[in-house]
Amino acid sequence: MRVRAIVVRIIRQFFRDKRTLGLMIFAPMFVLFLMNLVFNGEEYKPTIAIDKDVPDAIVEKLEKNDADIKEMTKETAKHQLDEQQIDAFIEMDGRTPKITLEGSDPSVNKAVLVTVQKALQALAQQTQSPGVKTIYLHGSEDMALFDNFGPVLIGFFVFFFVFLIAGVSFLRERTGGTLERLLATPLKRWEIVIGYVVGFGIFTTFQASLISWFAIDILDMMMEGSFFYVLLITFLLAMTALTLGTLLSAFANNELQMIQFIPLVVVPQIFFSGLFNLETMAEWLRSLSVIMPLTYGADALREIMIRGNGWDKIALDVYVLLGFSLLFMVLNVIALKKYRRL
Repeated sequence: MRVRAIVVRIIRQFFRDKRTLGLMIFAPMFVLFLMNLVFNGEEYKPTIAIDKDVPDAIVEKLEKNDADIKEMTKETAKHQLDEQQIDAFIEMDGRTPKITLEGSDPSVNKAVLVTVQKALQALAQQTQSPGVKTIYLHGSEDMALFDNFGPVLIGFFVFFFVFLIAGVSFLRERTGGTLERLLATPLKRWEIVIGYVVGFGIFTTFQASLISWFAIDILDMMMEGSFFYVLLITFLLAMTALTLGTLLSAFANNELQMIQFIPLVVVPQIFFSGLFNLETMAEWLRSLSVIMPLTYGADALREIMIRGNGWDKIALDVYVLLGFSLLFMVLNVIALKKYRRL
Protein backbone atom coordinates (compact mmCIF):
# COMPACT_ATOMS: atom_id res chain seq x y z
CA MET A 1 0.00 0.00 0.00
CA ARG A 2 2.86 2.38 0.78
CA VAL A 3 4.47 1.67 -2.60
CA ARG A 4 1.12 2.23 -4.27
CA ALA A 5 0.76 5.57 -2.52
CA ILE A 6 4.20 6.67 -3.74
CA VAL A 7 3.38 5.64 -7.31
CA VAL A 8 0.04 7.48 -7.22
CA ARG A 9 1.72 10.59 -5.80
CA ILE A 10 4.37 10.63 -8.55
CA ILE A 11 1.77 10.13 -11.28
CA ARG A 12 -0.33 12.98 -9.88
CA GLN A 13 2.74 15.18 -9.66
CA PHE A 14 3.53 14.60 -13.34
CA PHE A 15 -0.03 15.37 -14.39
CA ARG A 16 0.03 18.57 -12.33
CA ASP A 17 3.28 19.64 -14.03
CA LYS A 18 2.07 19.84 -17.61
CA ARG A 19 5.39 21.24 -18.80
CA THR A 20 7.39 18.22 -17.60
CA LEU A 21 4.82 15.83 -19.04
CA GLY A 22 4.83 17.61 -22.38
CA LEU A 23 8.63 17.72 -22.49
CA MET A 24 8.93 13.99 -21.86
CA ILE A 25 6.63 13.30 -24.78
CA PHE A 26 7.35 16.01 -27.33
CA ALA A 27 11.00 17.05 -26.76
CA PRO A 28 12.49 13.70 -27.92
CA MET A 29 10.25 13.76 -30.98
CA PHE A 30 11.28 17.35 -31.69
CA VAL A 31 15.01 16.52 -31.51
CA LEU A 32 14.53 13.39 -33.63
CA PHE A 33 12.59 15.46 -36.17
CA LEU A 34 15.47 17.93 -36.40
CA MET A 35 17.98 15.09 -36.78
CA ASN A 36 15.87 13.61 -39.56
CA LEU A 37 15.88 16.93 -41.43
CA VAL A 38 19.62 17.42 -40.94
CA PHE A 39 20.89 13.92 -41.73
CA ASN A 40 18.44 13.21 -44.55
CA GLY A 41 19.52 16.26 -46.49
CA GLU A 42 21.00 16.21 -49.95
CA GLU A 43 24.46 14.85 -50.62
CA TYR A 44 27.02 17.65 -50.61
CA LYS A 45 27.92 18.86 -54.11
CA PRO A 46 31.20 20.78 -54.21
CA THR A 47 31.40 24.13 -55.98
CA ILE A 48 34.51 24.16 -58.15
CA ALA A 49 35.83 27.10 -60.14
CA ILE A 50 37.88 26.44 -63.26
CA ASP A 51 40.30 28.47 -65.31
CA LYS A 52 39.52 28.95 -68.99
CA ASP A 53 42.55 26.80 -69.92
CA VAL A 54 41.09 23.67 -68.29
CA PRO A 55 40.22 21.17 -71.07
CA ASP A 56 36.55 20.74 -71.90
CA ALA A 57 36.86 16.98 -71.35
CA ILE A 58 37.74 17.53 -67.68
CA VAL A 59 34.91 20.04 -67.25
CA GLU A 60 32.38 17.60 -68.73
CA LYS A 61 33.53 14.81 -66.44
CA LEU A 62 33.31 17.09 -63.39
CA GLU A 63 29.76 18.08 -64.30
CA LYS A 64 28.79 14.43 -64.77
CA ASN A 65 30.03 13.83 -61.21
CA ASP A 66 27.54 16.44 -59.91
CA ALA A 67 30.02 19.22 -59.25
CA ASP A 68 28.82 22.81 -59.55
CA ILE A 69 31.25 24.29 -62.10
CA LYS A 70 31.98 28.00 -62.52
CA GLU A 71 34.48 29.53 -64.91
CA MET A 72 36.43 32.51 -63.57
CA THR A 73 39.86 34.11 -63.49
CA LYS A 74 42.50 33.17 -60.95
CA GLU A 75 42.15 36.52 -59.13
CA THR A 76 38.36 36.17 -58.82
CA ALA A 77 38.71 32.56 -57.67
CA LYS A 78 41.22 33.55 -54.99
CA HIS A 79 38.79 36.14 -53.62
CA GLN A 80 35.86 33.70 -53.65
CA LEU A 81 37.96 31.01 -51.98
CA ASP A 82 38.81 33.47 -49.23
CA GLU A 83 35.11 34.33 -48.87
CA GLN A 84 34.17 30.59 -48.89
CA GLN A 85 31.95 31.09 -51.91
CA ILE A 86 33.65 28.23 -53.74
CA ASP A 87 35.36 25.07 -52.48
CA ALA A 88 38.22 24.78 -54.97
CA PHE A 89 39.84 26.27 -58.05
CA ILE A 90 41.31 24.18 -60.86
CA GLU A 91 43.91 25.51 -63.29
CA MET A 92 46.45 23.88 -65.55
CA ASP A 93 50.14 23.72 -64.68
CA GLY A 94 51.43 22.62 -68.04
CA ARG A 95 49.53 19.39 -68.70
CA THR A 96 48.88 18.76 -65.01
CA PRO A 97 45.69 19.97 -63.27
CA LYS A 98 46.42 22.04 -60.16
CA ILE A 99 43.74 22.29 -57.47
CA THR A 100 43.63 25.03 -54.85
CA LEU A 101 41.34 23.99 -51.98
CA GLU A 102 39.70 26.38 -49.53
CA GLY A 103 40.85 23.77 -47.05
CA SER A 104 39.18 24.63 -43.74
CA ASP A 105 36.72 21.71 -43.78
CA PRO A 106 38.28 18.22 -44.24
CA SER A 107 34.94 16.71 -45.30
CA VAL A 108 34.54 19.28 -48.09
CA ASN A 109 38.15 18.77 -49.14
CA LYS A 110 37.50 15.05 -49.43
CA ALA A 111 34.33 15.64 -51.47
CA VAL A 112 36.25 17.86 -53.91
CA LEU A 113 39.18 15.49 -54.29
CA VAL A 114 36.94 12.45 -54.77
CA THR A 115 34.95 14.31 -57.45
CA VAL A 116 38.11 15.41 -59.26
CA GLN A 117 39.68 11.95 -59.04
CA LYS A 118 36.55 10.35 -60.50
CA ALA A 119 36.55 12.88 -63.33
CA LEU A 120 40.22 12.37 -64.16
CA GLN A 121 40.18 8.62 -63.74
CA ALA A 122 38.24 8.12 -66.97
CA LEU A 123 40.71 10.38 -68.80
CA ALA A 124 43.88 9.00 -67.24
CA GLN A 125 44.64 6.43 -69.93
CA GLN A 126 43.89 8.83 -72.77
CA THR A 127 45.79 11.84 -71.44
CA GLN A 128 48.45 9.96 -69.46
CA SER A 129 48.17 12.68 -66.82
CA PRO A 130 51.05 12.65 -64.34
CA GLY A 131 48.66 13.36 -61.47
CA VAL A 132 47.10 16.31 -59.68
CA LYS A 133 48.86 19.03 -57.74
CA THR A 134 46.98 20.08 -54.61
CA ILE A 135 47.36 23.36 -52.70
CA TYR A 136 45.53 24.27 -49.47
CA LEU A 137 44.55 27.91 -48.92
CA HIS A 138 43.75 27.09 -45.28
CA GLY A 139 44.55 24.02 -43.25
CA SER A 140 46.55 21.17 -44.74
CA GLU A 141 46.34 17.59 -45.92
CA ASP A 142 47.01 16.48 -42.32
CA MET A 143 44.23 18.59 -40.84
CA ALA A 144 42.10 16.44 -38.53
CA LEU A 145 38.33 16.58 -38.17
CA PHE A 146 38.83 17.64 -34.55
CA ASP A 147 40.60 20.79 -35.78
CA ASN A 148 37.52 21.60 -37.87
CA PHE A 149 34.99 20.73 -35.14
CA GLY A 150 37.11 22.19 -32.33
CA PRO A 151 36.04 25.86 -32.64
CA VAL A 152 32.37 24.78 -32.73
CA LEU A 153 32.85 22.60 -29.65
CA ILE A 154 34.55 25.42 -27.75
CA GLY A 155 31.62 27.70 -28.52
CA PHE A 156 29.07 25.04 -27.66
CA PHE A 157 30.56 24.08 -24.29
CA VAL A 158 30.96 27.71 -23.27
CA PHE A 159 27.36 28.44 -24.25
CA PHE A 160 25.86 25.27 -22.76
CA PHE A 161 27.47 25.36 -19.32
CA VAL A 162 27.06 29.12 -18.85
CA PHE A 163 23.40 28.87 -19.90
CA LEU A 164 22.76 26.04 -17.45
CA ILE A 165 24.70 27.42 -14.49
CA ALA A 166 23.38 30.96 -14.90
CA GLY A 167 19.78 29.82 -15.26
CA VAL A 168 19.87 27.49 -12.25
CA SER A 169 21.76 30.02 -10.11
CA PHE A 170 19.34 32.83 -10.90
CA LEU A 171 16.44 30.48 -10.23
CA ARG A 172 17.86 29.72 -6.78
CA GLU A 173 18.19 33.44 -6.14
CA ARG A 174 14.50 33.77 -6.88
CA THR A 175 13.21 30.68 -5.07
CA GLY A 176 15.50 31.38 -2.10
CA GLY A 177 13.95 34.81 -1.61
CA THR A 178 17.07 36.85 -2.47
CA LEU A 179 15.53 38.37 -5.57
CA GLU A 180 12.34 39.28 -3.71
CA ARG A 181 14.35 41.10 -1.05
CA LEU A 182 16.20 43.03 -3.75
CA LEU A 183 12.91 43.93 -5.40
CA ALA A 184 11.74 45.34 -2.08
CA THR A 185 14.57 47.88 -2.16
CA PRO A 186 14.59 51.14 -4.19
CA LEU A 187 16.76 49.44 -6.85
CA LYS A 188 15.48 49.72 -10.40
CA ARG A 189 14.90 46.58 -12.44
CA TRP A 190 17.71 47.43 -14.86
CA GLU A 191 20.11 47.92 -11.95
CA ILE A 192 19.27 44.46 -10.64
CA VAL A 193 19.80 42.91 -14.08
CA ILE A 194 23.11 44.72 -14.58
CA GLY A 195 24.27 43.63 -11.13
CA TYR A 196 23.50 39.98 -11.78
CA VAL A 197 25.05 40.07 -15.27
CA VAL A 198 28.28 41.61 -13.98
CA GLY A 199 28.40 39.29 -10.96
CA PHE A 200 27.84 36.09 -12.93
CA GLY A 201 29.85 37.50 -15.83
CA ILE A 202 33.07 37.54 -13.82
CA PHE A 203 32.93 33.77 -13.34
CA THR A 204 31.67 33.01 -16.84
CA THR A 205 34.53 35.04 -18.32
CA PHE A 206 37.03 33.02 -16.31
CA GLN A 207 35.37 29.78 -17.41
CA ALA A 208 35.35 30.76 -21.09
CA SER A 209 39.00 31.81 -20.95
CA LEU A 210 40.03 28.56 -19.26
CA ILE A 211 38.17 26.41 -21.82
CA SER A 212 39.80 28.29 -24.71
CA TRP A 213 43.29 28.01 -23.21
CA PHE A 214 42.86 24.29 -22.49
CA ALA A 215 41.63 23.49 -26.02
CA ILE A 216 44.38 25.44 -27.78
CA ASP A 217 47.44 24.95 -25.54
CA ILE A 218 46.78 21.56 -23.95
CA LEU A 219 44.79 19.76 -26.67
CA ASP A 220 46.89 21.45 -29.38
CA MET A 221 43.87 22.52 -31.41
CA MET A 222 44.67 24.39 -34.64
CA MET A 223 45.20 28.07 -33.93
CA GLU A 224 46.12 30.37 -36.84
CA GLY A 225 44.77 33.70 -35.57
CA SER A 226 44.86 35.87 -32.47
CA PHE A 227 44.07 34.33 -29.10
CA PHE A 228 42.68 37.71 -28.02
CA TYR A 229 39.92 37.42 -30.62
CA VAL A 230 39.14 33.90 -29.38
CA LEU A 231 38.71 35.30 -25.87
CA LEU A 232 36.49 38.09 -27.22
CA ILE A 233 34.15 35.68 -29.01
CA THR A 234 33.96 33.21 -26.12
CA PHE A 235 33.25 36.12 -23.77
CA LEU A 236 30.38 37.34 -25.97
CA LEU A 237 29.02 33.80 -26.28
CA ALA A 238 29.18 33.46 -22.49
CA MET A 239 27.35 36.77 -22.03
CA THR A 240 24.68 35.73 -24.52
CA ALA A 241 24.20 32.41 -22.73
CA LEU A 242 24.20 34.17 -19.36
CA THR A 243 21.51 36.68 -20.28
CA LEU A 244 19.42 34.04 -22.08
CA GLY A 245 19.72 31.65 -19.13
CA THR A 246 18.62 34.24 -16.60
CA LEU A 247 15.76 35.28 -18.88
CA LEU A 248 14.37 31.75 -19.26
CA SER A 249 14.80 31.04 -15.55
CA ALA A 250 12.04 33.58 -14.95
CA PHE A 251 9.63 31.10 -16.56
CA ALA A 252 10.77 28.07 -14.52
CA ASN A 253 9.46 27.13 -11.09
CA ASN A 254 12.22 24.66 -10.21
CA GLU A 255 15.59 23.38 -11.45
CA LEU A 256 13.99 20.52 -13.38
CA GLN A 257 11.95 22.97 -15.42
CA MET A 258 15.10 25.01 -16.09
CA ILE A 259 16.87 21.93 -17.43
CA GLN A 260 13.87 21.29 -19.67
CA PHE A 261 14.85 24.29 -21.78
CA ILE A 262 18.06 22.53 -22.89
CA PRO A 263 16.54 20.29 -25.62
CA LEU A 264 14.40 23.19 -26.84
CA VAL A 265 16.96 26.01 -26.77
CA VAL A 266 20.48 24.55 -26.71
CA VAL A 267 20.27 21.27 -28.66
CA PRO A 268 18.80 22.80 -31.88
CA GLN A 269 21.74 25.20 -32.03
CA ILE A 270 24.15 22.28 -32.43
CA PHE A 271 22.63 21.44 -35.81
CA PHE A 272 22.97 25.02 -37.09
CA SER A 273 26.38 25.90 -35.65
CA GLY A 274 28.39 24.46 -38.53
CA LEU A 275 29.07 21.12 -36.90
CA PHE A 276 27.06 19.73 -39.82
CA ASN A 277 27.27 21.16 -43.31
CA LEU A 278 24.40 23.60 -43.74
CA GLU A 279 24.60 23.37 -47.53
CA THR A 280 23.09 19.87 -47.43
CA MET A 281 19.95 21.11 -45.62
CA ALA A 282 16.78 22.46 -47.18
CA GLU A 283 16.93 26.22 -47.72
CA TRP A 284 14.03 26.96 -45.33
CA LEU A 285 15.75 24.91 -42.61
CA ARG A 286 19.09 26.60 -43.27
CA SER A 287 17.49 30.01 -42.73
CA LEU A 288 16.79 29.16 -39.08
CA SER A 289 20.49 29.53 -38.35
CA VAL A 290 20.15 33.35 -38.33
CA ILE A 291 18.36 33.26 -34.96
CA MET A 292 20.91 30.92 -33.34
CA PRO A 293 23.63 32.73 -31.31
CA LEU A 294 25.93 29.73 -31.54
CA THR A 295 25.94 30.05 -35.36
CA TYR A 296 27.73 33.39 -35.12
CA GLY A 297 30.07 32.32 -32.34
CA ALA A 298 31.17 29.17 -34.14
CA ASP A 299 31.59 31.02 -37.44
CA ALA A 300 33.82 33.65 -35.81
CA LEU A 301 35.91 31.05 -33.98
CA ARG A 302 36.52 29.15 -37.22
CA GLU A 303 37.53 32.36 -38.98
CA ILE A 304 40.07 33.03 -36.24
CA MET A 305 41.38 29.58 -35.40
CA ILE A 306 41.35 27.83 -38.79
CA ARG A 307 41.57 30.62 -41.36
CA GLY A 308 43.70 33.02 -39.30
CA ASN A 309 41.46 36.00 -40.04
CA GLY A 310 41.02 39.10 -37.91
CA TRP A 311 38.50 41.81 -37.10
CA ASP A 312 37.30 42.44 -40.66
CA LYS A 313 35.97 38.88 -40.90
CA ILE A 314 34.45 38.58 -37.42
CA ALA A 315 33.04 42.09 -36.94
CA LEU A 316 29.51 41.13 -38.01
CA ASP A 317 29.51 38.11 -35.68
CA VAL A 318 30.70 40.30 -32.80
CA TYR A 319 27.94 42.85 -33.38
CA VAL A 320 25.25 40.18 -33.63
CA LEU A 321 26.36 38.45 -30.41
CA LEU A 322 26.50 41.81 -28.66
CA GLY A 323 23.00 42.52 -29.98
CA PHE A 324 21.70 39.20 -28.63
CA SER A 325 23.15 39.99 -25.19
CA LEU A 326 21.61 43.47 -25.09
CA LEU A 327 18.26 42.15 -26.32
CA PHE A 328 18.16 39.44 -23.64
CA MET A 329 19.13 41.99 -20.97
CA VAL A 330 16.22 44.23 -21.98
CA LEU A 331 13.88 41.24 -21.92
CA ASN A 332 15.22 40.36 -18.45
CA VAL A 333 14.25 43.81 -17.22
CA ILE A 334 10.76 43.35 -18.69
CA ALA A 335 10.47 39.86 -17.21
CA LEU A 336 11.02 41.24 -13.70
CA LYS A 337 7.68 43.08 -14.03
CA LYS A 338 5.96 39.84 -13.07
CA TYR A 339 7.55 40.18 -9.63
CA ARG A 340 7.32 43.93 -9.12
CA ARG A 341 6.11 46.89 -11.13
CA LEU A 342 8.45 49.84 -10.86
